[in-house]
Amino acid sequence: LFYIIKTWDFLGGVNGNWTPQEKALHEARLKAKAKRRLRKSSSRDSTRESLSEPSSIEPGTDPHSPKGKINTNDRKSRTGKGRGLPKKGGAGGKGVWGAAGMVYEMEEPDAKDPNYDESSQGDTIYATVVPELEEGELEKTVNPIVQEYFEHGDTKEVEMLLKELNLGPHRYEFSSLAVSLALEGKASHRELTSRLLSDLSGKMLSGNEMERAFDKILKELPDLILDTPEAPQMLGQFMARAIADHVLPMSFFNRYKGKVDCDYARAALDRASVLLSMKKEIVRLDNVWGVGGGQRPVKHLIKEMNLLLKEYLVSGDVSEAEHCLRDLEVPHFHHELVYEAIVMVLESKGDKAIQMMVNLLKVFWQTGLITLDQMNRGFQRVYDELPEINLDVPHAHSIMESFVDVCFQESVITKQLRDACPSRGRKRFVSEGDGGMIKS
Repeated sequence: LFYIIKTWDFLGGVNGNWTPQEKALHEARLKAKAKRRLRKSSSRDSTRESLSEPSSIEPGTDPHSPKGKINTNDRKSRTGKGRGLPKKGGAGGKGVWGAAGMVYEMEEPDAKDPNYDESSQGDTIYATVVPELEEGELEKTVNPIVQEYFEHGDTKEVEMLLKELNLGPHRYEFSSLAVSLALEGKASHRELTSRLLSDLSGKMLSGNEMERAFDKILKELPDLILDTPEAPQMLGQFMARAIADHVLPMSFFNRYKGKVDCDYARAALDRASVLLSMKKEIVRLDNVWGVGGGQRPVKHLIKEMNLLLKEYLVSGDVSEAEHCLRDLEVPHFHHELVYEAIVMVLESKGDKAIQMMVNLLKVFWQTGLITLDQMNRGFQRVYDELPEINLDVPHAHSIMESFVDVCFQESVITKQLRDACPSRGRKRFVSEGDGGMIKS
């Protein structure tokens, strides 16, 4: 190498064509080329020496057998450098599991891993997550549940629907909304609401949540009284019933007694105090809202309807009679009112009762309080019993015919119902001594 470099230097000096920069660059290239040749020659010599060593091959073995051949996949360095150990202790390289004796811990599968296979992860448990209702959506969700409950009266269905909702910290507002809707409804609705609070207490609603609900209603009384003037008295009955049903503790009532500035809240607490003092020995105030129409005895309903009609004949107030009939809450029994009204007309004297009863039935018919079916059933019952009524009221047939004609003229009954009215009985002579007088 030294001879070659000197030869080139001599030629360059002889020719005199080299500039100093070109001469330095040329020498650098020659040195790099000489180093590469030196590396190649040294690697060949080391390989040749390893093959020529007799100790590398065990005696009695074939040098051409697989055991005698050099392992080309060996990770030991062949350049003669290093200690001859595997790279990274055998734990490096592509597709290597790691060093010998290394223990790997169980790793949790990552759901975001592209190779994540949900079916291979074993049993999968699915949990239904119900979002929490916001305060604005609470009223829209609860109102239909309560209104539907007023129709079917099944507290278990309400409990099932509440389990499907996530009311969160606003759970107590269900009770306050139910009571507010019951205040605007009928007596039967208030009775159903009291039963609902009793059944849900301790299951879906805690005692603390019940107290918060009634506390909220007491604060809202100034607004509730605008739509329901009797709201303070009704709320007092609700609280008395709740205390008797062990929905509210007695401490709730004592906590407010004498410490309320609102006149409406004070009236509600006074009402509850009176009821609790009167019913001290009774465990449940079951009749605080009265008895529902469908649960009342038939004799009691007949008595109430007779009293309603008698008061109407005295006062002539149709709206009061309508209000009393609606409070009975027995739309399926309105045919009894029609029957009692007609019998009262037959037993009365003069045309005033006929005209007043016709006006009353006309108003009930126009408002839809008495349906066509109930009207027909009431008249048909009188038609069927007219022979027996005629024994006590001799002129029942003629009065009935007049009453039916007036009702038809006022469009209270149909033409078919008018034509179904029984005719007057057969006329006959009683005796010759009557002088030819006809007795009907």
